[in-house]
Amino acid sequence: MPSVSTAQHIADWRNQVFELYRQVREGAASGSPSSAHDLWRAGRNRLFATHPASPLDGAAKASFTGLAVAPYQPDYRFEAVIDDDGAGEEMDVPTGTDGTVTFHRLGTVGLDGVGRLALWRLASYGGGLFLPLRDGSGGQADGTYGGGRYVLDTVKGAHLGVAGDRLVIDLNFAYNPSCAYDEAWACPLPGPDNRVDAELRVGELYSAY
Repeated sequence: MPSVSTAQHIADWRNQVFELYRQVREGAASGSPSSAHDLWRAGRNRLFATHPASPLDGAAKASFTGLAVAPYQPDYRFEAVIDDDGAGEEMDVPTGTDGTVTFHRLGTVGLDGVGRLALWRLASYGGGLFLPLRDGSGGQADGTYGGGRYVLDTVKGAHLGVAGDRLVIDLNFAYNPSCAYDEAWACPLPGPDNRVDAELRVGELYSAY
């Protein structure tokens, strides 16, 4: 069972992530998604390097020089309509530490040049939008994390906002779940409807630390 100290550190990590994404949305809304991306990258580097809840252990922190993040590519920012394809489906994801996590499908988003991805809602306490992604470069030496990445996980703060009735999906902000760096973390990973053949070397890539 996590200690009181560990629980407090995790709560603080999430508070800082919520604030970081608030600044990202504000920066993107001002017309500079690229600058917002720089802010996001610097904020995540700081958390990984210094925070007690970092998924990096002490040795990895000591040698850490920054996450492997691709330069911002504006063609991978989308304002997507959510259609009802697949809406109502249920997905149960077994995890090593949190038991089975259930998601309900809200529908599907189509991203030009990328493919179609299922959009989910966390069915348990807190709710929230969940958009995982595994692309064709997953597991390659110069590619992305083989287990897949997250683009949105709003219950934990990862939310890029809306534009009218459209959902902002910017793959430059795709990031590796904590289990990519420490298998003690429980991470629901992308299922078949969140996998695309396109190789998307954008956002956070994968490097072991």
